[in-house]
Parts: sequence; structure tokens; C-alpha cells
Amino acid sequence: MSGVYAQLNSALSGMIGSVLRSVVQVRDGSRGAGAGTIWHRDGLIITNAHVAANRVLQVALPDGRVLDATVIARDEARDLAALSIGARDLPTIPLGSARTLQAGQWVMALGHPWGVTNAATGGVLIGVGSNLPDIDLARRDWVVADLHLRPGNSGGPMIDVNGRLIGVNTLMTGPGVGVAVSVDTAKDFLRETLGATTTDSVIDSAGYV
Repeated sequence: MSGVYAQLNSALSGMIGSVLRSVVQVRDGSRGAGAGTIWHRDGLIITNAHVAANRVLQVALPDGRVLDATVIARDEARDLAALSIGARDLPTIPLGSARTLQAGQWVMALGHPWGVTNAATGGVLIGVGSNLPDIDLARRDWVVADLHLRPGNSGGPMIDVNGRLIGVNTLMTGPGVGVAVSVDTAKDFLRETLGATTTDSVIDSAGYV
């Protein structure tokens, strides 16, 4: 059995290493910093609205570059924001769908908790949908998992075992319960807020490289 666990460990760590090429740090010039995910190769990044609350933002890329970022769309109700940076040919994350997920599946969340860069945490999926008690659910579908999110995880990706984006890390509802806005909601957000300035190929294909 030890050989099976070693293979699983190697596969998961290799997949996470690949996904981290698309995970950025979003800095607002204060003590706070969140995460974001490269959605399109030409500098489109998805994160939380509360991470992008300040007008002056910078994005630290995995290759060490730190670039000024512009907020091109922001929706507090869905806690999502789209940023643009002056970079091209960036590595992007494959997109999944929360609508095919089932309780009990293994998921992971990436980000920079407490300033620890490129960290990962994992757990099982609790459920998907909009029927969470005691939370403002306006226009949002949640992905809820039994994993630990901390300050600095916000805006980073929640992924499935194939390394596909299934949600944008958003909040904790209690010890060991992490919540993400679904990737399907993120697609709707981009389509509605960017409108004619972007195409469905940008929204749906993520401009893979």
C-alpha cells in the first residue's frame, strides 16, 4: 500500500505545482494581501472584491515580477473582481464546473495564508449550491469544503483533483469549513461585467498556454 500512497502523493504535489504557476499574490500596499488566479494568458486575473477594495493594487507573479494592476470589474454582491496587468503569454488554470461536483470528492485550496506564499490545503467537498444558512447568498452559488482557509487564501483557486478551477476562495464559516464562489458564477460575472469588451472564448477557454 505504501507504493500507492507514494504515487498519490507524487501526483497531487505535481498537479499543485503546475497550478501554482497560475496563482498570484494581490497586494494593496497595506498589511493585507490576498491571492488571485490567472484566468487568461493576456493578463486577466480573477480574485475577490474584498481583496481588490483599494484602488492601488499590485500583482506579484510566480516568476518574481511585480506589476501594477487595474480593477476592470468588481461586484461586491458576488465578492468577485477582475484585474488586468500588463503581461502576456501567462500560464493559466484549466476551468472546471461546480455543477458536476458531488459531496465527498477531494478538493484543494491554494493561496498565501498568513503571508506564507504558495500554500495548499485540502479536504472533502461538503456541498455545492445556494442554500447555506446565515450568509447573504445574493446571486451566488457556493462551493463548501472541509478545509482550512486563512487570511491570504482569499481570491485564490479552489481546485478539483485534476487541477481544474472550481471556485474562488472567499470565506470561512467556522473551524475547518472553507467557502468559495463557484467558477460558474465567476464566468457569469465576467460575461455580465466585461460584456462586449471580451468574448466567450476568453471567458470559457481561459486562453490556455
